[in-house]
Amino acid sequence: MLNAIIRFSLQNRLLIIAASAFLVVYGGYVMVNLPVDVLPDINRPMVTIMTESHGLAPEEVERLVTFPLETLLNGATNVERVRSQSAPGLSIIWVEFGWDTNIYIARQIVNERLQLASAQLPPEVVPVMGPISSIMGGIHLISLRAEEGSISDLDLRTLADWTIRPRILAIPGVAQVVNMGGGVKQYQVLVNPQRMRDFSISLAEVERAIGFSNSATSGGFLNRGDQEFLIRNIGRIESLDDLRNTVVALRGSVPVYVRDVARVQFGPQIKRGESSYNGQHAVIMQITKQPGANTLELTERVEAALDEIRAGLPEGVVVDPAVFRQADFISTAIDNVIEALRDASILVVIVLFLFLLNFRTTTITLTAIPLSFLITALVMKFFGIGINTMMLGGLAIAIGELVDDAIVDVENVFRRLRENRQRDHPEPALTVVFRASSEIRNSIVFATLIVILVFLPLFFLSGVEGRLFTPLGIAYVVSILASLLVSLTLTPVLCYYLLGRSKLLERREDGWLVRQLKHGQTLLLDVTLEHPVKILLGAAFLVLFALSFIPLMGRTFLPGFNEGSYTINLAANPGISLPRSDQIGTRAEQLLLEIEEVVSTGRRTGRAELDEHAEGVHYSEIDVTLREGRPKEEIEAEIREKLGQIPNVSVNVGQPISHRIDHLLSGTFAEIAVKIFGEDLTVL
Repeated sequence: MLNAIIRFSLQNRLLIIAASAFLVVYGGYVMVNLPVDVLPDINRPMVTIMTESHGLAPEEVERLVTFPLETLLNGATNVERVRSQSAPGLSIIWVEFGWDTNIYIARQIVNERLQLASAQLPPEVVPVMGPISSIMGGIHLISLRAEEGSISDLDLRTLADWTIRPRILAIPGVAQVVNMGGGVKQYQVLVNPQRMRDFSISLAEVERAIGFSNSATSGGFLNRGDQEFLIRNIGRIESLDDLRNTVVALRGSVPVYVRDVARVQFGPQIKRGESSYNGQHAVIMQITKQPGANTLELTERVEAALDEIRAGLPEGVVVDPAVFRQADFISTAIDNVIEALRDASILVVIVLFLFLLNFRTTTITLTAIPLSFLITALVMKFFGIGINTMMLGGLAIAIGELVDDAIVDVENVFRRLRENRQRDHPEPALTVVFRASSEIRNSIVFATLIVILVFLPLFFLSGVEGRLFTPLGIAYVVSILASLLVSLTLTPVLCYYLLGRSKLLERREDGWLVRQLKHGQTLLLDVTLEHPVKILLGAAFLVLFALSFIPLMGRTFLPGFNEGSYTINLAANPGISLPRSDQIGTRAEQLLLEIEEVVSTGRRTGRAELDEHAEGVHYSEIDVTLREGRPKEEIEAEIREKLGQIPNVSVNVGQPISHRIDHLLSGTFAEIAVKIFGEDLTVL
């Protein structure tokens, strides 16, 4: 079969050249448009359920909300693990399904179970499913701040909630936008107990009057002649005065208004979190992408939308999209791997030319690299895999192997053509090329298959490991098979066109470097073949010596990244108030900004409304953006030294993506997680 492929290629040379040219154009287009991300999709199908239960302590949240929901969700179809967190006024449950479960079917299963839970939950407590997102979905943190004297914190948060957030959510690929800080604006009615007693008004009457007054109803239709008119009862509250002038009750013939028994004002919803940028209070907006969305393209669309929004913002309001930007790390990581591919390709070119001393043979051999990459891109598109560091890593590992098939073929063809030229009656070049390509083909195929077998175990990994390393294996194996295909088709054709009539065929000996290497190998073999036992014992000793270091080597799931930013967690003593925790966070930001390499800091203390990042008010997370400077270890040491000045606070210094991987593996944002089980929460 292999000989038939080579024969077909040589008989249809122009077709092979045209197909290769088409592959270059179409494959290049596909590769440029593949989605780009930092890592493969390692997020298992998971549904997040968030339930706001205002006024309940964590113990009541767990007993009245979390436990009933967990009981219903445990044992549902394909559910493998259920985790939960109960905080003051909030319950969050993560339902993890099997890897092969369709996420939409998983959400349908959860939704059916939630319908059964309504009768078991407290009144007005409604569980809500979070949007479809991934563990690496947090692609952007945006700061929205107001210069002193421009607008209030309440108006700033209103601007974020009702102007900026809807615009960003309308961008295809955005899953969620969570705003934190500033204070959610409320119409607040602060009743006066003494005034209520004077008018004999109960709190229930005030509540009922306000509820009834803020409604719009229909009065049917009115027909007049040939015209129809819709009757509307417009009762929506649009200002504080509308609320103040609401009638609560009648005492005799005198109406009692809300303003008579209460103070009406705008005020913030009860806060469970605060945020700041560079030590100044601000609204932090976290943007989460949908699974499969191209992070780089989505980031560009978000920033383009922000540019449009800036023109309509009030004077003094500043939008800064640089609090955290995952696209920066992705671009750096991809550029680093591409740089490694470029350097490897240059080295391959140099080595090939030094050995072959022939531009034509070097050119023929090098065609295997781009064509193999482009074929790999087409296969990746077919399987729905985008460009990421693991996929590029597979190509980087394979780059030396890609030219192996072609160089063996080219070298043998060149040698046979040279021998044919020196004959008295040379055969046609086409026949020589076919025979030369065929005689070494079995060896090349066997060598390629043996190399592929080494990577086959990657495809049998399960769980997160399989999702992470399978693209690396696919990229490597596909590129190797693609190079084999190129050596069977395009390489013989190019050999015929470029070497068939080459003047270099008249040269009777190898190049200078090859002659020197052959001479050195001859001397080495003369020595080793005379002492085979010593050589084998020495090799065995070196293998055992190398194996002895394996127990001393550390183990980690992934090597440490240099993401160009840090995520620093501060945990004060539980029970601390939000204002005091906010002060500690501000002090930490001020200390961090004293470090030379720190560009900016963005802090989130506590949690936002319906935020999966559900932490107590004692907990602060600071995202630190860095500029290039000292080594990573020195910067981390200074960070720990600076933050060590704050008493009664534990500090965890990590990086954004590493934190998310830790959370995926253990459910916590830390490298080491200790799980304690028991019946009595007080004892635990």
